Amino acid sequence: MELMRKMSFLIFLLCFWISLKNQNAEPEKGFTTARWSSSVDSSLVFLASSSPQPMVLSSEKEMLEFNGSGSLEYDFYSNLCPQAEQIVRAVVQRLHEVRSDVAPALLRLVFHDCFIEGCDASVLLDDAEGIDSEKESPTNETLKGFDIINIIKLEIEEVCPGVVSCADILVLAARDSVALAGGPFYPLCTGRRDSSNSFSDLATNEIPSPHDDLSQTLASFASRGFDERETVTLLGAHSIGVTHCKFFQNRLYNFSDTDKPDPSVDTRFLNLMRSRCNSTHTSSSSSSATGYSSGSSLSSSGALSNSHEGSPFSSPEEPGMAMDYEGPGSRFGTLYYRSLLQGRGLLYADQQLMAGKGTGNWVKAYASHTFLFRRDFSLAMMKLSNHRVLTASMGHIRLNCSKVG
Repeated sequence: MELMRKMSFLIFLLCFWISLKNQNAEPEKGFTTARWSSSVDSSLVFLASSSPQPMVLSSEKEMLEFNGSGSLEYDFYSNLCPQAEQIVRAVVQRLHEVRSDVAPALLRLVFHDCFIEGCDASVLLDDAEGIDSEKESPTNETLKGFDIINIIKLEIEEVCPGVVSCADILVLAARDSVALAGGPFYPLCTGRRDSSNSFSDLATNEIPSPHDDLSQTLASFASRGFDERETVTLLGAHSIGVTHCKFFQNRLYNFSDTDKPDPSVDTRFLNLMRSRCNSTHTSSSSSSATGYSSGSSLSSSGALSNSHEGSPFSSPEEPGMAMDYEGPGSRFGTLYYRSLLQGRGLLYADQQLMAGKGTGNWVKAYASHTFLFRRDFSLAMMKLSNHRVLTASMGHIRLNCSKVG
């Protein structure tokens, strides 16, 4: 078994090298599509370097060191539940084919989980005696994707009861959804355990807001160990999903009580935003630049709804605009950064990335160099997925992701 594991990793390195060579040869022809093979299930990552020499995780040991925890392991379930990652991937792909909301829902869900007390599946717990559910936090009131995790968990439990944690399922499902949405596929170590608690107050007070200015956004991410570059990178996940009007309405008419629109918004884009959100223009929609009164949050999918059914605009019940407003299939990451350069960022916190020299330089770099962004996004998501994980006796394996018992 150990020999097979080593062979799988060598095959991964070969495939990885070939994919890098192909990508660097044709950098402007779009994304390479993830081709999943059972021999490299958890290993293939599409990265590219801006320098002639690509950044390569050259060994299993190096990948473990990058993940930052000796308690997590590459292919942790190879003996206990070898089908685990295949089941996660199969369910995510099956649902993605019939639902446009899968990727933004899972990206946002994993961010909200990992940002509060680490990647421990605490966000999945329902309210119960002794459990102050994070689901009840105003910042999480529009979270979706719980049903996707439950479906995956049920299928895994049928094959390997009591073996695979909800925390691992969530980070793996988010990773696979990114690839299906046109983003990079990155390696993840596994072996996380689930929390027995939930942290509603922390979620309310510490999830970044889409109304934050640049200094507040950078401070929020820095408190979790992410630097300026990584913050700009992670916000590139705002390439997908739908942002409801209530999360940027205050930018359209009465920004910061000036009775004028946000001056950082491009004039033509402002008119487009107004045309889509005119019915929601009320005095109550102008919220504090730092508050959470609207239940908003800035996450890996932003203050987003998770369904737009192929339309660049959201449903009549929840007016808004799709982040990929140029239409589905727009390059993951590229449109987002180019939009910021043009003053066409939907969320204030996003457009604020252009207010700083350092962050603005990274926006320009990612707008011009697709594969630089894909590499950095992969690394940032690997780091996020490993934030303050519970392992071994520090946590447990839930049989039902929404309940401790």
